[in-house]
Amino acid sequence: MKTYKVKVPRGTFNVRDSGNLNGFPVVMQHGWPESSYAWEPVHPFLSDKLRIIAPDLRGLGDSERTLKPELYQKRELAHDIMEVIDALGIKDFFLVGHDWGGNVVQEIAFAIPERIKKLVVMNFPIVSNTRGNAEAMKVMQSWGCAPLMYQYFQQQKGLPEAMIKGNEEVWIRWCFGKSGRDGKISEEIIQEYIRCYKIENTPATGASYYRAMRHDMKRWMELSGRKLPMPTLYIYGNKDMVIIPEYLNHIEDCFDQLEVKQVDADHFLQEEKPEIIAKLLNDFLL
Repeated sequence: MKTYKVKVPRGTFNVRDSGNLNGFPVVMQHGWPESSYAWEPVHPFLSDKLRIIAPDLRGLGDSERTLKPELYQKRELAHDIMEVIDALGIKDFFLVGHDWGGNVVQEIAFAIPERIKKLVVMNFPIVSNTRGNAEAMKVMQSWGCAPLMYQYFQQQKGLPEAMIKGNEEVWIRWCFGKSGRDGKISEEIIQEYIRCYKIENTPATGASYYRAMRHDMKRWMELSGRKLPMPTLYIYGNKDMVIIPEYLNHIEDCFDQLEVKQVDADHFLQEEKPEIIAKLLNDFLL
């Protein structure tokens, strides 16, 4: 995919674009600690009837680094992406999000539901699913929350800035864990994420995704019980140790139309199983 910068009032954002101007737009949002490069492995298997538009979220990839923690609330990140979409002249589109990108796309879907023709969420809680999310957290707490240590670490003031800088490769390889070590995720992908994390201030901006969580949780409570009207697909990598199966409890109550598909994969499922993810997207979107 080609890359270019889009300058909007909220900042300057890097975008990957398949360039197929005759295809129906599908906006694809990556998560943490990734970038829009997360969709490169999927792109070759997607239908040429789609135009892939994949922005880098604020503070990650090659988008601008902003040292204002409040701008990393996911509702704020959604406004970033909506400005980029508008700047590109796109009206109606499909919307796909993974990890924190899954939170961002849900915020976009609540903000402008009439423009979202179909929605896909991958390995992230459904933000309005208060009951299911509480059940999942109860299970995590019974484990001592060990899988969440990386979140607590990044919420500590100054600590990730001090410890990750100069150790970006160690950090990224730790984040991708067994999937990276076993070769399920290519070395090319790992190296790209290391490159991006070496950009100045990224340990701080990456950590800001987790420092904003207390505000995000308040926002989730505001959305509790609200339904999204557009057809929605939830793709779940069922070996995820953080987004555990209990997060899927009751998600059918949060949508007017919902399909759920499970993939035998870990959290970073689009990098691990790109051909399978592309087929699920093609089948659902077209």
